[in-house]
Amino acid sequence: MNASGIALYVHIPFCKQKCAYCDFTSFAGREADIAHYCDVLAREIAAAGRWHGCFVHSAFFGGGTPTLLQGEQITMLLEELRKAFIFTADIEITMEGNPGTLTRQNVALYRAASVNRFSLGAQAMQPRLLESLGRIHRWRDVEQSVALLREAGFCNINLDLMFGLPGQDISDWSDTLQAALALGPEHLSCYGLQVEEGTPLAARCEDLPDEEEERAMYARARSVLSGAGYAQYELSNFAKPGRECRQNLTYWTRGDYLGFGCAAHSLMGDQRWSNTPSLSDYLSEKSLIIEETRLDAPEARFEALMLGLRLTEGLSSTEFERRYGCGIKELWGERLDSLRQSGLIEWAGERLRLTERGMDLQNSVLVALMD
Repeated sequence: MNASGIALYVHIPFCKQKCAYCDFTSFAGREADIAHYCDVLAREIAAAGRWHGCFVHSAFFGGGTPTLLQGEQITMLLEELRKAFIFTADIEITMEGNPGTLTRQNVALYRAASVNRFSLGAQAMQPRLLESLGRIHRWRDVEQSVALLREAGFCNINLDLMFGLPGQDISDWSDTLQAALALGPEHLSCYGLQVEEGTPLAARCEDLPDEEEERAMYARARSVLSGAGYAQYELSNFAKPGRECRQNLTYWTRGDYLGFGCAAHSLMGDQRWSNTPSLSDYLSEKSLIIEETRLDAPEARFEALMLGLRLTEGLSSTEFERRYGCGIKELWGERLDSLRQSGLIEWAGERLRLTERGMDLQNSVLVALMD
């Protein structure tokens, strides 16, 4: 286990309405189950005795829509986590939320419970694009939500934005970026749309921007946000100095984390496990964990490489060798040379990182490095 501590993830799988692109484990119209779910979550946290006493540097309530929970419910869950784990003095506690679900009373209670970072699914400013995605909010809700969060004392806010949407052009994307910047968030996540099989969007997906248009949107985000003082520290993420998301950095550096809730995943060392994605099974408490595996050395090394290359600073060959017992060049030398000659990766001192072109073609880089 990392001496600097672990991260915690708590999954809240409830939504008012399932988004058209979403293939995450979430359930609409099940709000009546929230109170029971919170009770089961509290018992799951209390039962994680093997890991009790670990230091925790980051906790993240994701979903679904965590802001469907009342402030008192978030307070109770954080109290259970504090009983089981040791929170560091500067712990980062994040909640995700839908802009259409925040209330002044709940926001004040979240903040009083020590939530200190908020992530809003803003996605786009144009009503037609939000409607096509199945979002329940409009941009005015984003503006009002940010105002509520500032009023309650939140000084670390992220906005999630999406590009490559059906019917979206670069002008739409530029307008969304400017509208987001006008709200002064400390962090912005800019994700290209992934059309997942089985989602409503996949069944009617038409008028998608082509690959060249999508790359132009990505380049526009990098240029605009850099000019506004946001440093890109990961393929999709931009932050003001010191506001990088600690939870996500844990994932990308292959740190240790524990997940609680329906469909939550955990990784401690090379041991990985996941909870049932069935809400009914989770609520029945019959068998929470459905899959448990131990990664072998080649799997762990490739995963570290794959995740580390998402970071703009890349990954340290010295740290990699310390953790995994062999060097990056030793494992992938010839393939690294070929990718470097193709202009997709580069060495910056002892760190391996993607070039700007490599960021556009990351999947091709990973395929080339696979055994």
